[in-house]
Amino acid sequence: MIQFLQTLADLFIHLDIYLATLIDTYGAWVYVFVFAVIFLETGLVITPFLPGDSLLFAAGTLAAVTALQVYWLWPLVLAAAILGDTVNYWLGHRLGLAAFQRYPRWFKPKHLERTQNFYARYGNKTIVLARFVPIIRTVAPFVAGIGRMDYPYFLGYNILGGFIWTTLFTFGGYFFGNVPLVKNNFEWVILMIIAISLLPAAIGYWRHRSRPALISL
Repeated sequence: MIQFLQTLADLFIHLDIYLATLIDTYGAWVYVFVFAVIFLETGLVITPFLPGDSLLFAAGTLAAVTALQVYWLWPLVLAAAILGDTVNYWLGHRLGLAAFQRYPRWFKPKHLERTQNFYARYGNKTIVLARFVPIIRTVAPFVAGIGRMDYPYFLGYNILGGFIWTTLFTFGGYFFGNVPLVKNNFEWVILMIIAISLLPAAIGYWRHRSRPALISL
């Protein structure tokens, strides 16, 4: 398990190097790889560990200096993000809370609780805001399906959130990823992206933990 986490961390931090190697080796098949990762991260509640923000930024960065074309890349990741959330919604609609009760090893109850708290704070806007929060991004559409959110309503938020998320990170990498300051400190930039993405969840967790102490006073 420790080795897996170390490998995963190395993949996140040096994603630009791994992705560049894939482009050199497999060429246009990298589009399929990026599409698949974004789709799985947003479409399957059991794969929240896959890179989302960092992959979009790294792919956008490489699209500026390799054979990867950003105007092919961006529509593909947008489609992957929207389709992923759509599949996740219908899985939640079909499987419901029973999935977390029967298969806690795969469907983490703590992820469900964290996402429910996010919904309690932000309501249906969670579908948009969750795009920028790892783990919650993966679980939010599943919970929307469990809650039987009106699908056309969900779809509107899904498209809006997917558009903002993929545009911001893909073109952010495309326009700024090769600026010398960013390029020479790419690992730190990726870590900063991950830290900023986790910040809302961390603040929410801290408030949740501190609330009983305040009441006890």
